[in-house]
Amino acid sequence: MRGLKQKNIIITGASGGIGNAIVKELYENEANILATGTKKEKLEDLKSRFKNIKILSFDISQHKQIDEFIDNATKELGGELNCIVNNAGITKDNLAIRMSFEEWKNVIDTNLTSTFLLSKAAIKKMLKNKNGKVINITSVVGHTGNLGQANYTAAKAGIVAMSKTLALEYAKKNINVNCISPGFIKTNMTEMIDSKYKDIIISKIPSARLGEPGDIANAVLFLASNQSDYINGETLHVNGGMYMA
Repeated sequence: MRGLKQKNIIITGASGGIGNAIVKELYENEANILATGTKKEKLEDLKSRFKNIKILSFDISQHKQIDEFIDNATKELGGELNCIVNNAGITKDNLAIRMSFEEWKNVIDTNLTSTFLLSKAAIKKMLKNKNGKVINITSVVGHTGNLGQANYTAAKAGIVAMSKTLALEYAKKNINVNCISPGFIKTNMTEMIDSKYKDIIISKIPSARLGEPGDIANAVLFLASNQSDYINGETLHVNGGMYMA
């Protein structure tokens, strides 16, 4: 796929299953990658498998340090930023009437506010280049709702609306802001789901299977490349037909 050779890309949440797959796919397509996450040992493992990537441990919930992080990451990449993939996020599930304010706030702060601040800081760098791609990873439940996830679904739905606004504001500056909305993907998290509940989930997916992390990575590859240059403010749904917009 054209358009990724020597492109400088930041990937957050790189130490998880989907993050690993994104790093692998973009690395194999010659991108210049800086991978970040909170688990330093997993970042070191990524570095051992993909020799030329840069790694930088960072907690995206540290809002006051985000501008500095983007500055440092951009310097590590050679002084120019072409793309950011906002993949990091957390869950703190509970039924609404049992959900504490802290559970609500922590998920909104990490999943929505951090994504906004990272996008904002990245766009400032991209304006200097007069081009750039922001790719925000959302979730199918941000469109459908999900039991016990009022905080998570609100954050993911908020990312979609925010991304549309950013696209409207910066499209004329040759900056694309799009979302990818995964369905249920095979990760360590979904492996922990009770088999009976997993069967119920799969029964609602027309493709009759869970997705693979590589399915999300392929979507990221497309949106990061120049083949998606005329796509802006959109959400690419990768869910096996579970939700059709």
